[in-house]
Amino acid sequence: MAVRIITADERLSSAGNKTSVAIFGPPGCGKTSLLRTLPADKTACLDLEAGMKSVQDWKGASIPVRSFADFRDLAVLIGGPDPAVDPNAFYSAQHHQHVRSIYAGSGVEEFLAAMPIIFVDSITDLTRQAMAFAKQQPEAFSERTGKPDVRGAYGLLGREVIQALKHLQHAPGKTVIFVGVLEKVTDEFNATSWQPQMEGSKAGRELPGIVDQVISMHLFSRDAEGNWQLDEKAAERRLVCRSGNPFGLPAKDRSGRLDVTEAPDLGTLLSKINRIPA
Repeated sequence: MAVRIITADERLSSAGNKTSVAIFGPPGCGKTSLLRTLPADKTACLDLEAGMKSVQDWKGASIPVRSFADFRDLAVLIGGPDPAVDPNAFYSAQHHQHVRSIYAGSGVEEFLAAMPIIFVDSITDLTRQAMAFAKQQPEAFSERTGKPDVRGAYGLLGREVIQALKHLQHAPGKTVIFVGVLEKVTDEFNATSWQPQMEGSKAGRELPGIVDQVISMHLFSRDAEGNWQLDEKAAERRLVCRSGNPFGLPAKDRSGRLDVTEAPDLGTLLSKINRIPA
């Protein structure tokens, strides 16, 4: 495939102005309910954790995903074929045509093509499904003894998840939003930190380099001076959007247009990220 030049006008057009976002928050803080802040007629939800109860009355449509193989097929439908992979590998033109034939007449391909926003709920469950898939593959077993090889399974897990995330990140004209669980980790010195909950360490380490924005969603209250402070018992939700924030939460703002914290409104947030500078 020949390379092509992308002009500034194309980059700033609606088709080129896409964003990839990873949002992590503690269980029960309302991550899935962020769907309500996105246009229902422009958003497709890939539901990996059967967690749509909190947004049962949301007007948009969702696709239940029960296995990593299904997610991989949907990813190639959304992103199209990858010209860099082996012709017989997943995400190739051959894989793309095969998946199109499977879904022919179902309306799934047309639905995904019409949706500029893909909401993946959740990346935590995606890694669990990928681990279940990896444990069944030949490299998850020792060639010498035939017994399960955990290192081989984790290595395959990391490669598969990263390839899937990168493929979606390159999907033309698609804004992709991954949500996942943020967990509080206490080490042997009783020091605490907040980390994305994902199977394996490779995908978690590389994710910030793949997506444009890493955002932590948490509960906050205001102190006596009116400043936001992390408060696990509070009811106010905020999105922490910039690295080096005073709350010690994972975050990254590649756009450079977000404040340290923002209101939990993804429609407003995406408009702010994608606004054209004067």
